[in-house]
Amino acid sequence: MEDQLVHLLSATQTAQEDPRKHAEQQLLSLYGHQELPLGLVGIACNDRVPLNIRQAALLYLKNFVLAGWSNSFDEYKGQILVTDENKAIVRQQMLALATTDQLDRKLKAAAGLVVSKIAISDYPIEWPDLLDHLLQLIPTATDGQLHGILRVLNELVEDCFNENTFFGVAPHMISILYDVAVSDQRKTTLRALACKVFHGCFDMLEMVMEDHKATVKSFADEILKDWTPFFANVLNTRLPDPPSLEEEDHDAPNAEAYKGQIAFKLQVVKVLMRIRSVFPAILSPQSLVLFQATWQELSMLEPAYTLMYIQEDRQSRLEDADGLPYTLDFLILEELDFMQACLRAPPVRAQLEQELQNQTPENSWVTQVMKLAVAYAQITTEEEGLWDVDVNIFLSEETSVTANYTPRTACGDLVIKLGEWLTEPTINGLLTYTRALYSESKGWKAEEAALYILSQLLGDFQDVDKQIGPEAASGYVDFIRYAMQQPDAFLRARGYLVAGSLTRTSGDALQQLATSFLEACLQAIATDASDIVQVSCIRAMQYYLQALPHAITQPLQNNIITAISNYLATQDLQDLDDSQDLMITLVETLRDAILIDTRICITDNALDILFRVASYQANNFQLTMLVTEAFEEVTDTIARMGGDAYVQLCARVLPSLTGAFDVGSLTEENALCNFAADLLAVLAEHGPEPLPTGFVATTMPKITRLLLGSTDEELLKSATTAVKNMISHDPQQLFEWRDDTGKTGLEVALIIVSRLLSSCSDHAAGEVGALAAELVEKAGHERLGPYLEQLLRSVAVRLAEAQQAQFIQSLTLVFARLSLNHASEVVDFLASQDIEGVNGLQVVLAKWLENSISFAGYDEIRQNVIALSKLYDLKDPRLAQVQVQGDLIPNTDGRIMTRSRAKVNPDKFTIVPAPLKILKVLAVELQSASGAPLDTSAAADLADDGSENGDWEDEPNPFIDLGSGFSREQLMAFAAEDPGSGRQRDDETQGFLVDFFKRAAATHGFAEEFAQLTEEEQQRLRDSAA
Repeated sequence: MEDQLVHLLSATQTAQEDPRKHAEQQLLSLYGHQELPLGLVGIACNDRVPLNIRQAALLYLKNFVLAGWSNSFDEYKGQILVTDENKAIVRQQMLALATTDQLDRKLKAAAGLVVSKIAISDYPIEWPDLLDHLLQLIPTATDGQLHGILRVLNELVEDCFNENTFFGVAPHMISILYDVAVSDQRKTTLRALACKVFHGCFDMLEMVMEDHKATVKSFADEILKDWTPFFANVLNTRLPDPPSLEEEDHDAPNAEAYKGQIAFKLQVVKVLMRIRSVFPAILSPQSLVLFQATWQELSMLEPAYTLMYIQEDRQSRLEDADGLPYTLDFLILEELDFMQACLRAPPVRAQLEQELQNQTPENSWVTQVMKLAVAYAQITTEEEGLWDVDVNIFLSEETSVTANYTPRTACGDLVIKLGEWLTEPTINGLLTYTRALYSESKGWKAEEAALYILSQLLGDFQDVDKQIGPEAASGYVDFIRYAMQQPDAFLRARGYLVAGSLTRTSGDALQQLATSFLEACLQAIATDASDIVQVSCIRAMQYYLQALPHAITQPLQNNIITAISNYLATQDLQDLDDSQDLMITLVETLRDAILIDTRICITDNALDILFRVASYQANNFQLTMLVTEAFEEVTDTIARMGGDAYVQLCARVLPSLTGAFDVGSLTEENALCNFAADLLAVLAEHGPEPLPTGFVATTMPKITRLLLGSTDEELLKSATTAVKNMISHDPQQLFEWRDDTGKTGLEVALIIVSRLLSSCSDHAAGEVGALAAELVEKAGHERLGPYLEQLLRSVAVRLAEAQQAQFIQSLTLVFARLSLNHASEVVDFLASQDIEGVNGLQVVLAKWLENSISFAGYDEIRQNVIALSKLYDLKDPRLAQVQVQGDLIPNTDGRIMTRSRAKVNPDKFTIVPAPLKILKVLAVELQSASGAPLDTSAAADLADDGSENGDWEDEPNPFIDLGSGFSREQLMAFAAEDPGSGRQRDDETQGFLVDFFKRAAATHGFAEEFAQLTEEEQQRLRDSAA
């Protein structure tokens, strides 16, 4: 059979689709044949078969194992395809292959993966000797065998162990791994791999520690007694000089050795970071030694890093086939992160604080940290090349929206953490080193890096509302001016960026210089030859506009908008589709410039520029949201000016919006239509009452076409909101408008509602309830006539089917808003309806009451509360006959409720009459409206692990950064102040409900209903009445 399998596996490698698919189907048809797994194993072990075929055999064997070895796999096809006898053969031969001495790395990795998949199912019951066999081989294994064994062990640790199996073998396994890691006779890559396996053990220890804290800590304490001193020794071992570029390219022996030593050191640092995250208290006593070793090594490696990445362009971010990173930049990154973590350790802080007392800024350790940070924060040759080609990549790094974490960004984080702890010494240390650096002329990269570190620090100050002192701020002015005038674009750009950032975070210290900085920035947008500098100045402009008084920025508003417009004129916006960060920067700066004085929107084309940028990026949610929010502020501000300001705004804006509908429809660009509909909805929402003459006639034809023809769900929602806002602000104009067939606006609106209710999804029709409610309120019975009952019945029928929470709320509020003034009529109408054989009152009230407590929006919640109180006050016996879900019946079998179990055994509820449910809902709303605090026991749990030592104390809370200095008392106070539900206090609703319950308590039947409330609900009402 092997010959047949080799032929089929070869066919699966072909580029021709039909033969490849045919071979794949034939291989699948052999599932169930006992010869198949044995044949695949035979091919994989046969060194006369081509390597790619052997690899393919192992891939198909892995898929076969997942499909038919055991029912424990998600991919299991429903039938065991291998006999127990053949399983034993496969296990033995695969393990032998995975631990073979001379074997291709990819083959060894694939064989190890098959072994691990089998072990997930069979270890330890059917394969009890697996681990013992592997561990027995290690002491005498050749390097090739050891490599395979460690690969298999790594897979086992990641996938196969559970709490019971792990602790039975962990002491012996970790001891054997230690022997490999400390052995100078082993290759450094193998020692690194042993450390990687050890690193994986901490995932299991962390998981088990939740239930066995003391036992696990004791175990960890014991094993780390040997490992921690070893790690310190590795950190103190100096790396040799780096290989030359030529030696690296030709894989010279010293280049391979260098890679291995980096991989080894890097795995050691990774393990130390993992220990710190799981057992920080165990590592804390050694933190000072580890901190000093890390700092010393970073200092010694700086020349090599500068040579390889700042001066030359060596390959970076590389890892080998075993997943071991081996380039110097990765090691630097890990050590910078570990150094930052060590700064929070109590022994390190105590030592450094003591040293700082006797030091001046010129000789302090803080200044030495700045020297280190600036050295590693220099722009690499690779970054320089990338940023020169694509300014968007530069901006994504600058705005920290990239996932590319580099030594440069790690240095920024390191200095930020230092600044949070020692603010003044950090600022003074950086300023001291910057002075020394600029006096020595170490090159533009180092000068740029010093200002980059400052910009990171200032950005953090801005985030936490902290300011830099006037003296320090003034100390940087000369360096900024110098940078702005340099020939290198990146240093020049950094000068402009820091000037803006420093102005923003120095209070009034630089007010006298701010105008000249702002004007220089504005000039550079127009005249600088570098795209990097121009874009940096556009971004820096935001800092000035946010910080400087209106008197300085207002006279320059036109110039700023013109500068951005001129920059855009030099760009092909269609080519900027992938330049999202650049587009967002342009929009944010344009927004800030417009908001200096929104009157520019009715006297100039500022909004047209904003809309033009957004129209090319209509699919970019973040960008369109920025524009929509800016437009909302513009519209609201102008509408409140009074006079004809809003009319002038409409005259400028509506042609653009209606044109966007036409372009979007022609190009089938739904995102553009959706964006225009959002803006139209905002324009109508903030408009005056009534709207300007002609507003409806200009917009309704386009909106109607979309609402009656489109299938795009988001577009339908936005367009529905636009029509609703027009009816809300000017019903007369809309109802009297006629379309080109002669239908009135009211008829068109009813047709729109009918389509949304009858043929659109819950999401697409999400706003139809609000539209229907406005129609009912504004048109009234007089205009609607017989259509009123048809409309309400359509809403009730659709409510019966609705599943999405927002849609249920939207439809329910139609009846809630009617009930505010016509509760009795609403009950009469619903009681007269038959919906699929069920009384309409039962249908609507069940959906209404069972979803009320999840309603969102303060106005909506308040309307709902008042409407329910009106229904309760009716004391209508028909309401008492309506039975709805009451309280959840708790699950008492003690088993965790998984998804599959929930399908079989769904939640069960008590059944209660509607008036009682209304009281239950209103009791919940009473608590929510009062701004209910977090339960005190939950708050105690939240603060349980807090301490002044941050995350160097067991156990760090995973949800909060205790390193920021929160104390237990602060956390408890925070928990007491902050509503657990996310709802803020609503005094108006709370006052209404307190009055309602006081009034209801005196009515007939309330005492019996009160007795049926839970003890918690009763107490809530007693407290409110007190």
